[in-house]
Amino acid sequence: MPALDEVLAVILGGGRGTRLFPLTLLRSKPAVPIAGKYRLIDIPISNCINSGIFRIAVLTQYNSVSLHRHITNTYQFDNFHRGWVQIWAAEQTLSSSDWYQGTADAVRKQLFEIRATRARYVLILAGDHLYRMNYAPMFRQHLESGAEITVAVKPVPTSEAPRFGILKRDLTGRIVRFAEKPKDPDLLAEMVSRDDPERPYIGSMGIYLFNTEVLVKLLEEHPEFDDFGGEVIPYAINYHHVYSYDFDGYWEDIGTIRSFYETNLALTDPNPPFNFFDPEFPIYSHPRFLPGSTIERSVLENVLLAEGCCIRNAEIRRSVIGLRSRIRNGARIENTVLMGADYYEKVGCEDYDETMLGIIPIGIGPGCEISGAIIDKNARIGRGVIIRPFPRGTDLDGDGWVVRDGIVVIPKDALIKPGTYIGPELKPSEPKVQVAGEKA
Repeated sequence: MPALDEVLAVILGGGRGTRLFPLTLLRSKPAVPIAGKYRLIDIPISNCINSGIFRIAVLTQYNSVSLHRHITNTYQFDNFHRGWVQIWAAEQTLSSSDWYQGTADAVRKQLFEIRATRARYVLILAGDHLYRMNYAPMFRQHLESGAEITVAVKPVPTSEAPRFGILKRDLTGRIVRFAEKPKDPDLLAEMVSRDDPERPYIGSMGIYLFNTEVLVKLLEEHPEFDDFGGEVIPYAINYHHVYSYDFDGYWEDIGTIRSFYETNLALTDPNPPFNFFDPEFPIYSHPRFLPGSTIERSVLENVLLAEGCCIRNAEIRRSVIGLRSRIRNGARIENTVLMGADYYEKVGCEDYDETMLGIIPIGIGPGCEISGAIIDKNARIGRGVIIRPFPRGTDLDGDGWVVRDGIVVIPKDALIKPGTYIGPELKPSEPKVQVAGEKA
């Protein structure tokens, strides 16, 4: 029986990530922070390590410097371990000078490296999903069923069917039909596979286990195939043994600002849908040597708090507070994802004097009121800034801030001047405050 050390995991580093902009302005999607202290790439890498798969390649291309730095600093096996986590960046070669054109094309351009590992099986994973999964049972089923390709699947509700690759299978679990992100009502009616009215469809999770020889054959013989879900899998079901593997745990595609925001805030609930507190299946990340967070005369309710923070006389509810966050006197924060900072400045939480640094300090200034926002790392929010959410569906571009689907996003390293107001127009009965973009 083949062992898991014959499996190579290939994690797709993602493209431009336009739907997550401006969080992807300076980084790739898998490098986006999540849950206060992790990055999205930590999820699939941790799943591999916990499953016993120790040869892991991450395919990168766009805005990849911070992702490379995180992986290099985090995943280092010792000299007595055969495992490794490698970065396979897009590169010009004698056979190709193009960027990756899609998921399948990215893997095709790295077939030389895949062959060099001599792995008999290749597990294809995405780098921007939040889930906990043991791949070992999927591997065992792949062997026992005689599959050449196995696709991990989950039940899907009608409202989400157009976001997934929807499939049908026979009684043995073999996939006999596949439709990528179907929107036609007649086609959707034909693709119903479950008696459950809540979740009548079976959808692909974007997790594929290939026999290496089959993967190589498909990609080399069909250079026109750029995408696994849209082209490779629909073709393969007609010529290869393609089976499904059922998964019904928590799984979320962090593909939009709205999904990123709501997924993070859900982690602050008393019984979150995804649990980071699992001693047997932990999520790994970069080890940091930070002090414990200090909280002085503050109210915190349903808050996910990372280490190295300083909070003074603040009120925080249902929010994620990331590494090295500075929240100063009188601030009120609600329904907000605060990513924190990459470094400390000389000015501390107890001091707030713009003249000390000649610039507004990193963190949340005194008297700020922030709700319905995502504040990226190293943001400088001045004294008395007010941020409120916009109606859902609103998209705006402001001066140093944007609104996506009603959520205010402050980009990395942004500066918001003291007294700025970011939010819907004030009602006549509300006090006059400064509008974003006006001089303080």
